Amino acid sequence: MNPAAAVSSRRPKAPPKIRPPQRRVNGEDQFDQVWENLAHAIRVICCHNAGCLSFEELYRNGYNMVLYKHGRKLYEGVRTVVSEHLYNVARDKIVPVFPQTAPGGGMTGATEYLRLLGNMFDDHSTCLGMIRDILLYMNKVYVPSNNLLPVYDLGLDIFRDVVARSTTYPIGKHLVDALLYHIRLERDGEIIDRLVVKHVIDMLSALTSTTVLPRLGTEATVYDVDFETKFLETSTAFYQMEGQTYIRECDATEYLRKAAKRLAEEEARTSNYLVPTTEGKIRHVVEEQLLEHHVKTVIDMENSGMVPMMSNEKIDDLGRMYKLFGRVSNGHNEMRETLSAYIEELVRGVNETAGGVPVADTAAPEQPASRPQSASATQSNPILWVEEILRIKGKLEVILKRSMDADRTFETTINDALQRSINKNKRAPEFVSLFIDENLKKGLKGKTEEEIDSLLDKTVTLFRFVEEKDIFERYYKQHLAKRLLFGKSVSEDAEKSMIGKLKVECGYQFTAKWEGMFNDMRMSSDLMTEYRTYLTKSLTVPKNITELSISILTTTFWPMNSIGAGEACLFPPEITASLEHFSKFYHMKHSGRRLTWSPQFGSADLRATFDKGKKEINVSTYGMIVLVGAFNACEAGEEVELSRIANLTGIPDADLKRTLQSLALGKHKILLKSTKGKEILPGDKFRVNTAFTSPLHKIKIQQISAAAANGGSLENDAERVSTMEKIDETRKHQIEACIVRIMKSRKRMDHNNLVAEVISQTSARFTPSPVLVKKRIESLIEREYLERDKADRKRYNYLA
Repeated sequence: MNPAAAVSSRRPKAPPKIRPPQRRVNGEDQFDQVWENLAHAIRVICCHNAGCLSFEELYRNGYNMVLYKHGRKLYEGVRTVVSEHLYNVARDKIVPVFPQTAPGGGMTGATEYLRLLGNMFDDHSTCLGMIRDILLYMNKVYVPSNNLLPVYDLGLDIFRDVVARSTTYPIGKHLVDALLYHIRLERDGEIIDRLVVKHVIDMLSALTSTTVLPRLGTEATVYDVDFETKFLETSTAFYQMEGQTYIRECDATEYLRKAAKRLAEEEARTSNYLVPTTEGKIRHVVEEQLLEHHVKTVIDMENSGMVPMMSNEKIDDLGRMYKLFGRVSNGHNEMRETLSAYIEELVRGVNETAGGVPVADTAAPEQPASRPQSASATQSNPILWVEEILRIKGKLEVILKRSMDADRTFETTINDALQRSINKNKRAPEFVSLFIDENLKKGLKGKTEEEIDSLLDKTVTLFRFVEEKDIFERYYKQHLAKRLLFGKSVSEDAEKSMIGKLKVECGYQFTAKWEGMFNDMRMSSDLMTEYRTYLTKSLTVPKNITELSISILTTTFWPMNSIGAGEACLFPPEITASLEHFSKFYHMKHSGRRLTWSPQFGSADLRATFDKGKKEINVSTYGMIVLVGAFNACEAGEEVELSRIANLTGIPDADLKRTLQSLALGKHKILLKSTKGKEILPGDKFRVNTAFTSPLHKIKIQQISAAAANGGSLENDAERVSTMEKIDETRKHQIEACIVRIMKSRKRMDHNNLVAEVISQTSARFTPSPVLVKKRIESLIEREYLERDKADRKRYNYLA
């Protein structure tokens, strides 16, 4: 048996090969006939009579032409036939329906024209699909090998060249003009057939601008080159003119509404029938022409611009302005500049009306003040000033949150403008401290804990804007001392809460002495409890001894130099005895300590007998010394001269005059003055008003303060000058200490870097001028803490 035959017998039968039927083609004439058949078929397809054709036979003809190397003839023939067909259609069907320009800029027949072109393109696309099917073999074999366009893409390019960009007839021009006319109608409020426009736009988007191989899908289209460019040009001219019209005819609110409406319309237009890539381009045109070119004009519009919007709290209009101008590069910058100027103007008005700042100081801060400080001090109202600043800040916070999306850049602008404006009032630290003082004394009555905490938070926020925090610290210490000593604080919890908030802002060192003051008051209360127990147990103390309530103050904690350390005065014998007993008790517990009495902070309750009855009178300690020491032993109606009162009491002249004013010129006249007028003159005499009467049994005589003439607790000119001298002296030491710390760590520094570092480290409390820092450096050089570098005179060396 033959092995080969055996193997062959087991092999499965191969399926029969199906070959396309072939015709014997003997010459070029035969292929001409084949092509004529195909050309006729293509013409029939283009005329929508394909039902009579045999697609199998047509496919076979195309296959044979490619197979027998006549692919070029077939490809070019298709191009020619399709081109001729489209040319005839353009001549016979499109040209006769060109839209006509009507008087007044209108256009007749534009919609029909666009509809015809759209339908023609659909027909052409359908025909190209059929032609592609019968020439499928050419598409797969001949076209790729010769780097040619597929039949369908070829047909699209032919439509572009013969119809959309015809060089014989102005079809493309009329096409673009008709599209732009429809868009203009829609912009003018007319209703157009969007489906027709979208149909034509899709047609232009399907046509590439140039014949490119290979096709990647990113090629520029006829829409991009022919229509979009013209569309953007005409849109620019349209919105440029419309922007100028709006500026002439509209106020800011209406202008912004119309601009927002136009932007929304263009976005909708792109969504409805334009290409998505156009949206960003047309949006830029509208933003540039309606917004960017008119930002400053709209913001500055009289009676309707940004400032009137803020003044009238037009939240929605401001929000619209913020959103619209945020689209352009210069929008928010201009808004921030206007916002800053608006804030400075508001605060300038508050400084002039309630801050005591002369007009020249705020209107032209670069010029020296044209009025003396006393002229402004008489106009000061610290509480009103702070309330107005807080009102302005609250208003700005609402605008920032509701109109500007809490934009951090706008928040920074607001804070910077407030800080600059507030610190143009040199008394801002004192005013803020007085506002806190007023509220902690009586302003918190009737408020809930949440309201108290909110008020304190607002005040701390205002405190942040104060640059000279060391001045605030000094005033706050004075005011806190008086609240504690005179028992005027409404709530100790509120006091400690305020100190806690300030500690968070400035650190422990800023509030350490204030906390020490509270500790002194607590220890004094415990000490007085022990003293009273001591009095009850002591056998040497008289039973009718005058009751005392004494606060022991640590000198380093309390601002004794600011509020008065207390000068020696002559206490009445009754009081002197009680003081001696207390001193003995105190030194038993704390030997080696020295007590210095400060009577200007105390008060006393006296029982007085007048012609109409007995009264209980609460007076200051100085008042008690005057009444008991100078008048208690006088006969009825006996007058005492001012000089004698001074000798009997030893009270300093200024304090004595204020005390006598309180007793003789106040609401309750316990004393009578020999002369008329509010001033206490050297020759004045005083006597007890025995005929004094009052419906009240208990009477409180308010002590006239040193600053009563200047709005209550405000310092007068002399006191402020003294305070600033002390602050300047303290600053000198702080700057020198800072310089030494820096040089001790760096050892060697040049002048500019040292000055910059000193200003940076001290800015948390105050901002020294470079001149002041230079003077302190020179002082340290004189005292041999530093020396100038011998090789470079602008450098300093630290001397250990």
